[in-house]
Formats: sequence, C-alpha cells, structure tokens
Amino acid sequence: MYEPTKIDLLVVDDNEDFRGTVVRRFHRRGLAVEEASCGQAALDLIQQREFDVAILDMVMPDLTGLEVLEKLKETQPECEAILLTGQGTIETAVEAMKLGAYDFLTKPFPLAELEILIQKAYERRQLNKENRQLKALLKRSEPKWDMIGQSSAMLDVYRLIERAGPSDKFLLIQGESGTGKELVARALHSSSSRSEKPMVVINCASMSDSLIESELFGHEKGAFTGAVSAKSGLFEVADGGTLMIDEIGEMPASMQVKLLRVLEDGWMRRVGSVQERRVNVRLLSATNRDLKEEVEAGRFREDLYYRINVMTIELPPLRIRTGDVALLTSSFLGPDWSIEESALPALESFSWPGNIRQLSHVIDRAKILAEDNIVRLCDLPAEITESLRSHTSCETQQSEDSHYDRLDDLEREKVLEVLKRERGNKARAARTLGITRRSLYRLIQKYDLTDAIEKILGLHTD
Repeated sequence: MYEPTKIDLLVVDDNEDFRGTVVRRFHRRGLAVEEASCGQAALDLIQQREFDVAILDMVMPDLTGLEVLEKLKETQPECEAILLTGQGTIETAVEAMKLGAYDFLTKPFPLAELEILIQKAYERRQLNKENRQLKALLKRSEPKWDMIGQSSAMLDVYRLIERAGPSDKFLLIQGESGTGKELVARALHSSSSRSEKPMVVINCASMSDSLIESELFGHEKGAFTGAVSAKSGLFEVADGGTLMIDEIGEMPASMQVKLLRVLEDGWMRRVGSVQERRVNVRLLSATNRDLKEEVEAGRFREDLYYRINVMTIELPPLRIRTGDVALLTSSFLGPDWSIEESALPALESFSWPGNIRQLSHVIDRAKILAEDNIVRLCDLPAEITESLRSHTSCETQQSEDSHYDRLDDLEREKVLEVLKRERGNKARAARTLGITRRSLYRLIQKYDLTDAIEKILGLHTD
C-alpha cells in the first residue's frame, strides 16, 4: 500500500513555469502531486479524488482562486488551501480566510516558505480529522474488556499477539463463536503503533450488500432512499487506525471484490460519489468458519483470503482451556460475590458450546437467582448440573486435578470415536465435533493420537 505520511497536494496555477517548478520540487520531497492549469481543471480533479492541501492561484483566466476555494470547501471541507497572488491586498486576504483558506502568500516568495506552510496546513487537517474520528467513535463506543486466561492454549495466543501486534500486517482471527475474537483484535490494536488512533468494528453476519457497503465506505446525500445526509464510512472513521471486520466469511461475493480493491491500493469511494478518497487502515478479520475450506468450496475469494491472512491466530474453545473457567467465573461474578464449592466443578465439567459468551450469560442468570451473593449449584441451568452428574457417575471425584484428568480422557475418547465414525476424514470429524480442522490437529497432537488412530482404524489419515 501507499506511504502513510505522503501528502496529497493539488497545485492550481495558470503560470506554467511557476507551476512546473512547484510540482517538481514537491515530487522530489515525496508528496503525491496533481496539477491544474485553470480553475475548471482543478474542479474536475476535486470531483475525482480527495486532497490534503491545495495551492490556488488567485488570478486565473476562467475562475478566480476564491471561486475555486468556495467549491473546494463544499466538496472537501477538510482540505486545507493556501492562496497565491501577485496582487495581494488586505481585502482579498480577509475574504480568503472567511472562505476557509489556511493562509495567503504574495508572489514572489521563497519556496521553502511555501513548503513550511504546506506541512503546517497538513498537520491542521490531520488534527481536524482526528477530532471528527473521535466524535464518530463516541457514537459507536463499546466497553473494552481485558483478556482473561492462563491455560497453555491462551498463553500461546498471548505470545502471538506480542509478536504480531506491532507488525502492522493484516491478520486473520479464527475461532468458534463466543471465544473472544474481538478482544484479541483490541489487544492487537493496543500493541500496535496505531494504538492512539481509532479502532472500529463491523459484523457482517446477516447484513445485506448495500448495508455493508454503506457502513464500510459511507455514502453521499441522496445516494439512495433514506440517505438524507452524507455519512463517513468506517474506513474513513478508522483512517490511521484499525478496522476489524467480524464474521468476514459471511461477506457477500460482490463486497469481497470491493474490499479487495481498497486493501490493494488504499483508495475508496463513498456510495453515490465519483470522488476517490485515500485511507490508511490496518485490517483485522475474524470468522468462526474455516476460510480455507470456504475458498475450496468457492464461497470466498482466494485472492482476498491471502490478502487478509498474512498470519492466522486460532482462538481455542473454552472446553480445552484447562483452568480458565474458574478465572472467568471469578471475573464475571465480580467483587463481593462467591461461588459454592460444589458449583464450580459443574461449570468446569460443562462443554460450553457457546464458549465465553455462554459462560457470561450463565453467571448473569445465576446472580439473579442467587441469595446472599453466593452462587450455588441450584442456581445453575439444568443442562450444566446434569452434565456434572453424567461425569461423576463414571468415577468418584477425588481432587480437582483428577477431575481435569478425567475431562481430558473423555475428550480424547470423543475425538477417537468421531474419527472412527468418519473413517479418518479429519474435515468431516472437525465439523462433527464443532471445531475447526486446525483445532482438531491441535487435539491430535495434544493427546498424541496419531499411532492410536492408525491402530484403531487400520489406515493412515490425511
């Protein structure tokens, strides 16, 4: 993608020699420079793309610099303008400032002075943009939760966050629903150089093509029925920061094409606009699907998959996070609450198909039913207490350690049972177990099942 510090500069002057000198100087300085020889050519460029700073000659054969400035502020209110003239007067300077010009220079002047003004104008534009982003974020603000867990599976996730967070690369977060994918995204954002910039989140599940497009790219007034005013999209709100697209596997095919284009060159258009805007966003994608299987099935674009997936962070389901249920339960209970000794093993023995989200809801329900700020076994849902009875009927619980060992044995036996039923097909076995193929491989490695599988099935499983 483009350099994040590059300034988009528009130079408008009918003097070809002067304009050429300015354009060459700032090209050498690394700015992205467009030029126009008259006011109408400038307006055409303004309709096509967005600029950070514009240099406008006051006197031109077709339109004056003030007329161009007025149109510029209507179309691109955040663009900062510097007006130039060989016939400077106090009246014209005052008029220019009223129309929103950043500053006013009288020819001739040192180009170094113009260069300083451009940099200062750009800094003011960035400050105004940050203020706008913060206002938009206040409307979309969500609580930020710390990640909780000390199991070996979660320690692996923390290590990946520490390594990948500062890299600024596009990452894919995969895991079952309710495992905390958004928390991982926030942790990645916090550990990046963009941490002082916005992070915004959009969930693609059950959203139409048009709604996703409007949310991501924004729209102009009158772009469609109900568009009573212009609206910034999330790419603009997150400019300089991080955009998380949750459930990206649900994104319609038509939107996948448009997303790929923005990720490749950094340019986007609002719905109903022909004007291009450049954005600098780090994308974090999340899904509860196996996107590689979605690519193979033709439901997800292969080129987009490789663009968003420089590296994958796989979130473990709660059922294999040994010891984390107790930590999460304590956090969800909060201060001045406790849990009965017999109730915690029931929570720890449950399989948690809804993962952390389900555990949170169960604790909220139990607190409503509990007396004296103590959660008891009778306050838990029936499926959880029944799960405890089915486990304890096989073996008497002797200690918390033996309880964890028994759960591991049950999990090992379940994996072998499903693999046998599916005749060694790991993709089908993973779907039957409700986990990703990557998670199944991790379980096979955890329990050293390769030899056992071959012995039981009498075949090699690929």
